[in-house]
Amino acid sequence: MSQTAACDKKPCIALMGEFSAGKSTLANLLIGSQPLPVQVVASHVPPVMISFGAEDPFRVDIDGEEHPIDLSHIAAAPLNDTAYIQIYSEADLLESCDLLDMPGISDPNMSPQVWQRMIARADSVLWCSHATQAWRQSEAAVWSSLPDTLQSNSLLLLTRIDKITNEKDREKIIRRVRMEVGDQFRACLPISLLQAANEQNDYDAWLRTGAGDFTRYFKQILNDLRPNSDLRSSERSGAETATCVAAEARSEEIAQRVVPRRIGGVRAVTPRPKSD
Repeated sequence: MSQTAACDKKPCIALMGEFSAGKSTLANLLIGSQPLPVQVVASHVPPVMISFGAEDPFRVDIDGEEHPIDLSHIAAAPLNDTAYIQIYSEADLLESCDLLDMPGISDPNMSPQVWQRMIARADSVLWCSHATQAWRQSEAAVWSSLPDTLQSNSLLLLTRIDKITNEKDREKIIRRVRMEVGDQFRACLPISLLQAANEQNDYDAWLRTGAGDFTRYFKQILNDLRPNSDLRSSERSGAETATCVAAEARSEEIAQRVVPRRIGGVRAVTPRPKSD
């Protein structure tokens, strides 16, 4: 394996959950732009891999063959013959990881095989669960079927927590879900994704959306999944060590800039506390 290849493999972060649980909003916030055309977001599409770059998108069939594709027509991609759609963005986050936007697991019009054949690619999962129906039995059943190795590097996000206006009700739901999932996730976090996008100029309000806790845990996971983080430097040659240290430093730099961000391509900037 070349020195570059040994350090270049990026972790794959899968976005999962039931239909309309907030996966698309999360993807928008993470990369600072809408990865798919508006008319496609609510459509039934195969898994979408989002990587760093400016190349043309393509479809990968179940035999591994690549086919050019027009993003405005990806809803017409044959589900049973498509492994995933590959698209590109030059967002900062994607220099540190790939995002795998999975279709909703509860879609009755889509075979589970559509997303099951891609789960082996994932190193981590950001699971979105609508707070008003948090952690349904169908979600728990799917999660229990996935590799146990995902658990320590995955987050359960209780999205649209702002829809539950009573504070006691919020606490009850969060407590119940955390008790049910136990240690199946690194953390279970309430968050209002849309509010987080709209509160970039008010640090205290931004923190109240749950974005601060999410950012902190997500940075930890990215750092833990950095290429070769499990290799001792003594196992590398001098050249390999220098190459990997540089790659890890770049990954760390990017991770420090990862925050939920506005939809619409605005560069991510962590809201700063107001000075006294």
